[in-house]
Amino acid sequence: MENKSHALAAGAFVFGMLAVVVALVLWFTRDNTVRNLYELSTRDPVSGLQPQAAVRYRGIMVGKVASIDFDPEHRGNVRVRLAIDERVPLTKSTFASLSYQGVTGLAFVALDDKGESQEPLLPDNDDPPQIPLRPSMFSQLQGKGEAILGQVEEATRRANALLSDQNQQRIAQALESIAKVAAQTESLTRSLDQTLKTRVDPALASIPPLAQSVRGTAQDFGQAAQSLNATLQRLNAEDGALARLGSGTAALQQTLESVNATTLPRLNRAADDTSLAARRIGRVADTIADSPQSLIYGTGVPAPGPGEPGFVAPAAAGR
Repeated sequence: MENKSHALAAGAFVFGMLAVVVALVLWFTRDNTVRNLYELSTRDPVSGLQPQAAVRYRGIMVGKVASIDFDPEHRGNVRVRLAIDERVPLTKSTFASLSYQGVTGLAFVALDDKGESQEPLLPDNDDPPQIPLRPSMFSQLQGKGEAILGQVEEATRRANALLSDQNQQRIAQALESIAKVAAQTESLTRSLDQTLKTRVDPALASIPPLAQSVRGTAQDFGQAAQSLNATLQRLNAEDGALARLGSGTAALQQTLESVNATTLPRLNRAADDTSLAARRIGRVADTIADSPQSLIYGTGVPAPGPGEPGFVAPAAAGR
């Protein structure tokens, strides 16, 4: 009897500890977060997605996959119900896509929003609102796989045509030509090196004396410029040549004005008198040429002599 009582006590203790452990597990794993239901409906496969899979909004854990089954309203579609925290700011432009965790093949639902709409997506657990499911990168690759394979096949065919025997011979000839060009380039480089050593180096050696000569010429030019500057300063001085030339010019102008005012009128009058005298002398010469006797009898008309028309004999003198 005593052994049985010990066994019962031990069994009761074990069951009590199990109950405490279960209670602790339930306590620590309890979830008081309020979640709303949303639906995804798609014709694409959802391989790797399992119930209770994570739902992330821009990388943040915001819910779980509640269920996965066929969509009764759209034949052939898969319906995925999501339980998402009510604190998540879902809008009419929010969309979902399937992402995969590393190489495990397990998928989760990734939510994102491009900000195209600011109108919130109101929850309704009786008729959950739809969130569009966009193809993931793997789905896009799977859809374009046939085109990619065709392009790979075309690239392979062209590579085979490029590596044909005839083209290989051409490539070998091109490589030989490149080797010859490289040899010629090396020879040309040596020739240029020799030219630089025999011709350019002496020319470079003559540059310092030439530079020194140019420097001396520049110094002479500077001295000439200084001398010219001093000469210009002397010319522009108050008692310099330019000032004296200006004074002489003013005196000459005053003299010309005096000549124009006094001397020239007198010269004009003298010239007029001389011209008048010359005309008078001319008339006298003409008169003498016509009647030379005018020098004796004067310029009057002589009385007619005997035998000349108009002669009148003088009266006889009285006795």
